[in-house]
Amino acid sequence: MGLRLVAAAVALVLLYQVWLFGWVVWYAYVPPASTAIMRAELSRLQAQDPHRRLNYQWVDYRRISNHLKRAAVAAEDANFLEHGGIDWDAVERAYAHNRQLAEATERALARGRKPPSRPMRGGSTITQQVAKNLFLSNSRNYLRKGQEVVITYMIEMVMSKQRILELYLNIAEWGEGVFGAEAAARHYFKTSAASLSAYQAARLASMLPRPRYYDKHRGSAYLASRTDRLLRWMPGAAIP
Repeated sequence: MGLRLVAAAVALVLLYQVWLFGWVVWYAYVPPASTAIMRAELSRLQAQDPHRRLNYQWVDYRRISNHLKRAAVAAEDANFLEHGGIDWDAVERAYAHNRQLAEATERALARGRKPPSRPMRGGSTITQQVAKNLFLSNSRNYLRKGQEVVITYMIEMVMSKQRILELYLNIAEWGEGVFGAEAAARHYFKTSAASLSAYQAARLASMLPRPRYYDKHRGSAYLASRTDRLLRWMPGAAIP
């Protein structure tokens, strides 16, 4: 009986992976009407206002400014064209940075001092973020992270880098209820995704780690300095 239960559980897991792979193939050609992250955010917003809707509009790759493409790659995944889905060097660097930050915070609190204001660093690639946004959640448990890795490799197997970046820029969260490059461009700059300037693109890419926060704190000094850095990095960012 125990072996049968294990076999049944394994079969269900494998069937779920096949189901996910089918959706990955679908999204290689068809724009998503919504994503797991969008649905979670809409549920949160409608708990406060039942009539609330998301600000989301799909635009094709050619209708997104190259400035924004370069800014997103420079900000989120400098090795986007080179890795196969996971940038293990970036994961190691993020782990070392976050461990040092945690130790510095612990020392500061023990001495009654203010902890460092530096943000924690993520090691997720653009492909991983597409996997998470399409199918998963913002939770940080190991089971979710493991499933993210599996979907990431599915995406890299099926989709071109151009399609992955197109998906990313269209489903990324850019503010409270704001998803995708077109909605973000109109929300912040009253323009289209195709018409974004280099500065506007760098500004939007700088918001990606904490979009809801920066939507409400647009005068942030860190946001301004991050934008300046991205403007310097963007010319060297390779895009598909």
